[in-house]
Amino acid sequence: MMVAQVNTTGLRGELRFDEPMSKHTSWRVGGPADNYYLPQDLDDATNFLARLPDDMPVYWIGLGSNLLVRDGGIRGAVIATGGLLNKMNMIDENTLRSEAGVSSARVARFSVEHDLTGGEFLAGIPGTIGGALAMNAGAFGGETWNVVYAVDVITKKGNIKQRMASEFEVGYRRVKTFDNEWFAAGYFRLENNKSIDGKALIKKLLKKRGESQPTQLPNAGSVFKNPEGDHSARLIEVSGLKGTSVGGASVSELHANFIINNGNAMAADIENLIYEVQLQVKKQHAITLEPEVRIIGEAR
Repeated sequence: MMVAQVNTTGLRGELRFDEPMSKHTSWRVGGPADNYYLPQDLDDATNFLARLPDDMPVYWIGLGSNLLVRDGGIRGAVIATGGLLNKMNMIDENTLRSEAGVSSARVARFSVEHDLTGGEFLAGIPGTIGGALAMNAGAFGGETWNVVYAVDVITKKGNIKQRMASEFEVGYRRVKTFDNEWFAAGYFRLENNKSIDGKALIKKLLKKRGESQPTQLPNAGSVFKNPEGDHSARLIEVSGLKGTSVGGASVSELHANFIINNGNAMAADIENLIYEVQLQVKKQHAITLEPEVRIIGEAR
């Protein structure tokens, strides 16, 4: 099958063809992306977007957490932001701006270094600010959009504009975005409070995360959203599904809402295990668990 590839003339970043997504996802699975672009900066990313065919699908990836790429890979273009769109600065004494490729944990550390509090929970989100904005990621009782003041978005035509937080419809692990727009940066308004030891709080939160989650094994964070009034992990555990395996993928024995790659899993194994967990929880509790992870690409 012929795949559409992008002309690299005039681009400052690196464009890779047929790039294995297993190298770029925290589950360590996924087939090849037709076009995988590593922009030098935000201006370079806009230049890349502006030259894409109108009908070419575009995907953005940060650290590859909360993402399952199927074994057949991705048709279209993938723009990698993690560690690349990485500028961060203070706007005023209470507001910081972070580009999409900055890790959420780095934003948490940056905030406490500037005597700001309210963003410590970001240290528990295993991804970038772009991903946190896209899904209203949360940890330890905090949610991203609770501290968002405004965002910069980038359009498929390669334009950047600012939108206020009030323009978006936000809910639990969901954000209704505008068509053909992606988050380029976020503006976070936090409290200035020198009496709170933010560094100690982050250390405490990360210790709790390390004790309760299988952070040493390839995973994508929480797989399912919590149903109203309950927790997915509890439902999965009481359904007797801890340790359940499909191929090289297993439900974690440590935290039931995590699926781990035991070293040889295919994306299909993980996806089939997701469906099996949904089936069993539905059968036993009449509750349909909704995936929190995003599943993209083509099956092999």
